[in-house]
Amino acid sequence: MIDKTVASAAEAVADIPDGASLAVGGFGLSGNPVALIEALLAQGTRDLSVVSNNCGVDDWGLGVLLGAGRIRKMTSSYVGENKEFERQFLSGELELELTPQGTLAEKLRAGGSGIAAFYTQTGVGTQVAEGGLPRRYDGAGGIAVASPVKDVRTFEVNGEQREFVLEEAITTDFSLVHAYKADRHGNLVFRKAARAFNPLAAMAGRTCIVQVEHLVEPGELDPDAVHLPGVYVHRIVEVGPDIPKRIEKRTVSEQTR
Repeated sequence: MIDKTVASAAEAVADIPDGASLAVGGFGLSGNPVALIEALLAQGTRDLSVVSNNCGVDDWGLGVLLGAGRIRKMTSSYVGENKEFERQFLSGELELELTPQGTLAEKLRAGGSGIAAFYTQTGVGTQVAEGGLPRRYDGAGGIAVASPVKDVRTFEVNGEQREFVLEEAITTDFSLVHAYKADRHGNLVFRKAARAFNPLAAMAGRTCIVQVEHLVEPGELDPDAVHLPGVYVHRIVEVGPDIPKRIEKRTVSEQTR
């Protein structure tokens, strides 16, 4: 039997070297692989290039790696909740490849599916296609590195000529993922918002590492309920259902009587 479980988060990330590229799951603070991130922090790995929808907040999720100066580059679609992210980016300490959210999702999915690139309408007529988006500042208010011009082609869609921009797929050395349930073969089930980017991050990593709340035996998962097959997964560590989960912005409605 193929048993992909490992004993601890520390063991799961032990071979991630300095300078590695990571695809990390999570949507806001939902579905962040916190145990794996904290194990990587404790390990001391640095100079990381990270692809994730966002970078957590100052004291949670990827924000703890960022605050410790371990991340060299972020590829993200949303960066608005992290003050340290803003400081590092504007000071020239951090490189940022800002990417539309749907495009980022498809770049990860394409990478995991063996697709080198694809054309999309998203970003046509903007700096996403035309280049010039700041990727790294020089620390004095100037742009040290800007995004390049991308290929734009015209295709006929429903009898109409439309422009599309070429986007390259993303693959990474490793992926860090949070799942709700898994069997020992690596078949995964995600829960609610945690399903947004975790399956895509899992697909893009050449070595996929998963923290899971519930570990079951092979055959216990309904095949129709599996969200991601075990072929994409290499290591699983069980963290239990009581792992801390943060709410990014708690809102409470007033009760009417």
